[in-house]
Amino acid sequence: MTENFENKDKENWYPFYTKPRHEFKALEQIKAMGIKTFLPTITIVKQWSDRKKKITEPLFKSYIFIKGTEQERNMALTADAVVKSIFFNGKPATVNEKEMEDLMQVLKSPEKLKVFNGIAKGVKIKIESGPLKGVEGFVEAINKEESRLLLAIEMLNRTVSVVIPESIKITRIK
Repeated sequence: MTENFENKDKENWYPFYTKPRHEFKALEQIKAMGIKTFLPTITIVKQWSDRKKKITEPLFKSYIFIKGTEQERNMALTADAVVKSIFFNGKPATVNEKEMEDLMQVLKSPEKLKVFNGIAKGVKIKIESGPLKGVEGFVEAINKEESRLLLAIEMLNRTVSVVIPESIKITRIK
């Protein structure tokens, strides 16, 4: 009986599906409840006929994450901008802590990185130096111009791709 109680109080990363284009509104509403939230964003340049403008937009459209207990997950569902909690096999889905940490670290380095030679497509690697230190993922592509690291958020069936520079030290994970 104690084990179930402890699991209820355990904090997990929970993904939520929001109304279309309501990710920032969901973020505000859930934060106002005192719940830890994470909305992965990227900054892009949008071109209009008369101007260009930098815009911050969600990395995963209509998704937001909270880190909380089962009770906080249920509370977050009451936010007007939230449509539903993601479920897997009949239970609320959780995202692995390491995947979330890696995603946060990748998003801290928005600059486009360059070439890394000597790694093979499909190999799982861990970055040992630079701004992405500790991030693990699979090599997506190798060519003369660039090497890409795939960071998968398996629960959402989404992948983030980052170019790795030649100067970054990596190790192969078996």
